[in-house]
Amino acid sequence: MLSAARLLTRRLPSASAVVGQTRSMGSAQSFHINTPDNTPETYFDFTEENYKYVNKILSKYPANYKQSGIIPLLDLAQRQHGGWLPVAAMDKVASIVEAAPSRVYEVASFYTMFNRTKVGKYFIQLCGTTPCMICGSEDIKGTIEKHLGIKNGGTTEDGMFTLLEVECLGACANAPMIQLNDDYYECLTPKTIIELLDACKEGNPPAMGKWGSLPMNGQVSCEGPLGKTSLWEAPVPPEVDVERFKGGEVDPASVKAHMSY
Repeated sequence: MLSAARLLTRRLPSASAVVGQTRSMGSAQSFHINTPDNTPETYFDFTEENYKYVNKILSKYPANYKQSGIIPLLDLAQRQHGGWLPVAAMDKVASIVEAAPSRVYEVASFYTMFNRTKVGKYFIQLCGTTPCMICGSEDIKGTIEKHLGIKNGGTTEDGMFTLLEVECLGACANAPMIQLNDDYYECLTPKTIIELLDACKEGNPPAMGKWGSLPMNGQVSCEGPLGKTSLWEAPVPPEVDVERFKGGEVDPASVKAHMSY
C-alpha cells in the first residue's frame, strides 16, 4: 500500500519546479516535495537509546491516547536526525502512535519548531518583529548575511549555518536577538554577532547565562543599562484572613475586599 506522502507527491510539482521558493518569516511550504534524501522510502528509525525515551513519552498517556505523544516524538526524531524531519520520520511517529500519517503531517507543518527541510548545524532564527527591528535587527541580519555569505532562508555550503528571519521570539526587552538552535543570544550588535558566529565555527558557542539565555552586552538577564534599579527584594503579599469564608457564605458586596482588590 502506498504511503500518504507518496500519494501526495504524485499530485505535486517536482523540486525543480519550485526552485525559486524559499522559507521566510518562520513559514514553510505546507506540502512535501521529494528530494534525494527525503522520500517516503528513505529509512528512518529511532536508535535503541531513543526508544527508551519513546517508551517514556508514551507512558505519560493512556494507551488509547498515544496520539498525545506526537509533538514530543517529532521533537525527539528531529533531534536524532540533525535538526530536521524527513517524511520517513513522520511516518515512523505515525506508526508508533497508531495514527494516520496525515495526522502527523498536520502537526509537523503547523508548528514552526519543526523543520521539514534540512538546516545547518547551527540554525539561526533572527527575530525581525517590531521591537527587534527598531533596535537594529536589520543590521544584525545584514552582518550575518555578509559574514556567512548567505541570504535569509539560505544555508552555508559547508552545512554549518542556516539563517531564517522569524516572527517574535518573546525576548523583546533584550532586542535585537536570535535563537541559535535551542538557545537565546540577546542584546546583539554587529560586533558581538560576528564574535558569536566565529565561536560557533570553532565548535565552542558561548554557554547560556544564569537565567537560561545570554545577553551579549554583559547584562545578567533583562535589566537596563544602569543595572537593577527596583524590586531589590521579593514583594510582600497582602495578608489574607484565613477565616474569611468560615461560614461558607460570602457577601457579594465584599468580594473585592476578600480578593484584596
